[in-house]
Amino acid sequence: MWSRKSALIGVLGCFCIYTTFLTSVIASSQESLLGSARVVFQTNFGDIEFGFFPGVAPKTVDHIFKLVRLGCYNTNHFFRVDKGFVAQVADVVSGRSAPMNEQQRAEAEKTVVGEFSDVKHVRGILSMGRYEDPNSAASSFSMLLGDAPHLDGQYAIFGKVTKGDETLRKLEEVPTRREGIFVMPNERITILSSYYYDTEMENCEHERSILKRRLTASAIEIERQRMKCFP
Repeated sequence: MWSRKSALIGVLGCFCIYTTFLTSVIASSQESLLGSARVVFQTNFGDIEFGFFPGVAPKTVDHIFKLVRLGCYNTNHFFRVDKGFVAQVADVVSGRSAPMNEQQRAEAEKTVVGEFSDVKHVRGILSMGRYEDPNSAASSFSMLLGDAPHLDGQYAIFGKVTKGDETLRKLEEVPTRREGIFVMPNERITILSSYYYDTEMENCEHERSILKRRLTASAIEIERQRMKCFP
């Protein structure tokens, strides 16, 4: 009896180790896909930062990033929050509380070809919303709140959440209601504003700052030695 129990514990232990290892491998694989651009959505529940997979879905990334640069997601909202599944951003054409200008509307009304890949739908992944037409994705997208293998290959993955998992957990605690196939929050989860930056430029700025300080220190030392030797 005890030998069987010990064997079962051993099997469960190995399974846990394997699961942890697999999760680590998937996370590492996702990190290697990330480009240097980052977007931050400032919501009334906290900030969410995400990056893009330009090598996986280049047309989708270009489209979404352009919408961000134009400020299209400002005053938009999450119309769907299904705990353990997805938090979905509304289409900006109908989801914003502020009116759109002509340039914003022209870009928001565009659709993008379905760029399906073998990247897996796991927590933190960004996946485009669409209708039955595989090429109907526009501006609505989901942030995965859990693993959803049944979505793999059916929806275009274009990035992942890089910071703000604590904000996503807050969204999961918002009271919801079911309307048809959707689980929707009882209160508006607003994207108050958004901004973007480039991690490589940030790193370069940091390196330039260090170099500038070192050069300044060197210049001071050289001048000190010059004054000492050549008064």
